[in-house]
Amino acid sequence: MKGAYWHKLTGTKVSFTVIFLLITTVFVYTWRRNPLLTSFLLSSNQFRIIPKDFENLQESYPGNKLPSKVPDNTSEAPDIDPDVWNDEKEDDEVRENDPEGCNYAKGKWVPDSRRPFYSGSECKRWLSEMWACRLTQRTDFSFEKFRWQPENCKTPSFTGTKFLRRMRNKTLAFVGDSLGRQQFQSMMCMITGGKPAPQVQDVGWEFGLVKARGALRPDGWAYRFPRSNTTVLFYWSASLCELQPLLNVSDPKFVSYALHLDRPVTFLKKYLDRFHVLVLNTGHHWNRGKFQGNHWKLHAYGKPFSDKVDLSTAKNLTLHSIVSWLDSQIVRNPNLKVFLRTLSPRHFVNGDWNTGGSCDNTMPLKGGSEVLQEKSSDPVAELAVNGSQVRLLDITALSQLRDECHISKYGKSSNGVHDCLHWCLPGVPDTWNEILFARI
Repeated sequence: MKGAYWHKLTGTKVSFTVIFLLITTVFVYTWRRNPLLTSFLLSSNQFRIIPKDFENLQESYPGNKLPSKVPDNTSEAPDIDPDVWNDEKEDDEVRENDPEGCNYAKGKWVPDSRRPFYSGSECKRWLSEMWACRLTQRTDFSFEKFRWQPENCKTPSFTGTKFLRRMRNKTLAFVGDSLGRQQFQSMMCMITGGKPAPQVQDVGWEFGLVKARGALRPDGWAYRFPRSNTTVLFYWSASLCELQPLLNVSDPKFVSYALHLDRPVTFLKKYLDRFHVLVLNTGHHWNRGKFQGNHWKLHAYGKPFSDKVDLSTAKNLTLHSIVSWLDSQIVRNPNLKVFLRTLSPRHFVNGDWNTGGSCDNTMPLKGGSEVLQEKSSDPVAELAVNGSQVRLLDITALSQLRDECHISKYGKSSNGVHDCLHWCLPGVPDTWNEILFARI
């Protein structure tokens, strides 16, 4: 009897165990199929749910250990450097694209709820406050929710991870004016997701980019992502020309500068061998007001030019000269990729910046969303690179459609003057960097 009773009791326990396992299995399966159930978890436990994007993270993380917190898209930045993430799709995506066979300038703007790449109110280490429209009194930010879709090719998705992988042990240099600086700041915000990224090193001193005594700012900035050894820098050169001080005998305190149209800026000649990708821009300083304010005097072939020379002709000579020089340098360094970025459009209406011009529109794509033309809207830059190994980063026409994206009247020190030249960030320069990323 005792043996029969023991066997009966044992069978009952087994039955309860089987039933418990079946119920647990059904619950776990249902829970995995229905994300709504995660709302019943404690918030501290929700970080233990590893998204599909991070399933292979452990294999690629140094020491084969996962970080203490799994990053998500709505909270803080991950506490690991982006370039250690495992991304198996990167190589396939690059192979599928044919950058040189694609006209990235032809296409259309389409809504995308996944934009922007970073927060304009959080990217404080990299983004100048004067360009962070989220920190101004502007209230409409619908312009941030669009991306550029080229007509005849697919633009690879940008992430900081992919960029740092592609640029491992390489340097990206932006050289140009304030629009070039905007593109540089945009790139830094895009790579870091707008987070402070304390591991990123300031290496400006390596390139002579230090603040001189009495100066408002240095001539540029350079930052390095140490784990991938990727450097991103900007150097200020509004004309891309070599500047040489001119002695004024009658007034030694007054200094003017010879602007040598046929010589590239000294910074390029000194550091070009250290660059792997170079992006140049110039354009908005080629007017009499800027020349007079900067005390620039035209020179070419070792001689002064007449002040009556048309400045568009002077700019054209500069572009052809610098492209020719860079072409000769690429022969020596075939791994160097050089891009001449086309002109960023202005959108002043009913006047210029100093005559009451404005850009009040806040409705996205009011004038249309599509670029159909094959040729560039900046024929001067297009002609300058024609037949050379310098590539055109053509952003003029696609940017022309985005008049609602400027700083406008919301600049902190505008004094009623509209800024219809510079862009809100996040904004249009992010798209320039997406296209750049696709081509490097």
